[in-house]
Amino acid sequence: MKTIIYLLLTIMMIPIIASSQDKKEEKKYGISVSGFVKNDFFYDTRQTVNAREGHFLLWPTAKKLDINGVDLNDNASFNFLSIQTRLTGKITGPDAFGAKTSGVIEGAFFGHSNADINGFRLRHAFVKLNWENAELLTGQYWHPLFETSCFPGVVSFNTGAGIQPFARNPQIRFTYKFGDLQMYAVAYSERDFTSRGPAGTNSSYIRNSGMPSEFVGFRYSKKKEDGTGFVAGFGGGTLTIQPQTVTGLGYKTNQLLRSINSNVYFRLNTKAVTLKIEGVYGGNMANMLLFGGYAIKDTLNFTTGEVEWEAINNVAFWLDVHSNGKKIQAGLFAGYNMNMGTSNEVLGGYQGLANSIKSVMRISPRVIFNSGKFRFATELEYTMAEYGDNTYDKFAIPQNTYNVSNLRVLFSTYYFF
Repeated sequence: MKTIIYLLLTIMMIPIIASSQDKKEEKKYGISVSGFVKNDFFYDTRQTVNAREGHFLLWPTAKKLDINGVDLNDNASFNFLSIQTRLTGKITGPDAFGAKTSGVIEGAFFGHSNADINGFRLRHAFVKLNWENAELLTGQYWHPLFETSCFPGVVSFNTGAGIQPFARNPQIRFTYKFGDLQMYAVAYSERDFTSRGPAGTNSSYIRNSGMPSEFVGFRYSKKKEDGTGFVAGFGGGTLTIQPQTVTGLGYKTNQLLRSINSNVYFRLNTKAVTLKIEGVYGGNMANMLLFGGYAIKDTLNFTTGEVEWEAINNVAFWLDVHSNGKKIQAGLFAGYNMNMGTSNEVLGGYQGLANSIKSVMRISPRVIFNSGKFRFATELEYTMAEYGDNTYDKFAIPQNTYNVSNLRVLFSTYYFF
């Protein structure tokens, strides 16, 4: 009798156990929320070219002299802001097409402009399909020149912008793994970080080209169980835009501008320190917050006003090194970006971002203090810009240059969750 009762109870428990297991399986799928609350307190010794009330710093402003020859931009400023506070939703779900599925929605209170500061702004929004050796990502994610395995670890929200390419783009990215080697191919457009031209700053230039831009890269990585290892990679692609659909004289034009962009990078992790190095070369990279752009190479038709365009090239390189202490971490970022001019002679008609800058140099030492989920961080960011007087040689290189500099003192607090 006891055996029969036991068997009956066991049979009755099977649906309950199965239901419990189903619920556990269901709990694996959904969305988990993480992020941080961040407060930034900063002081600048000079007026700067920036976004969001000085929060996102690019470089110091050029001289602006009054009637007595006094530089009006030689004036200090400060601000306290919390707009970098961030929310990230990581999504998991059932398999599809034989692949693991996931997604990310991430935003911050950075706003879309100074008028919208404190407004919630989309940063990332993408989905991924992961097979054993392949990955397909679609959505808004980092530009391929912003290498997530090797980027500056600075405290400043600019993450090295002005020297390090900085942009997020709607894209399709396919990655294939050959053991420790990865190959990735990206087709992308523009949204928040856009090209510049005769009609201002917007995404119409890449959309009117009729084709997405593309990038192909290779990444090789080795990682040991103790966390040491290295990552090395390189990549290159093209950006295609159509600066005008109608000439200044009112005639239709289909002239495109194609420019190349490329990078090579290396990261070394030891038990004591982490070293990162990157070099970037390309043309018309104003859409990635690097100075420069393009100019008119030649007039093709004087009757219609149709012109041919030529990209202005930059070469940039940076180094970032920091200790690997869990509670206290010291680091240093140093970088340099130089206007290399055009490959062919140009006539003028400059478009882009800060074409009068010939070079930018930055040095940023930092110290970070961690305790549980809380972090204090401080950084000195010294940036020097070499400006021309708005005259250029025949290869678009600024002439009669002078240097201006800014020292930013930054203190930040983080609370991660």
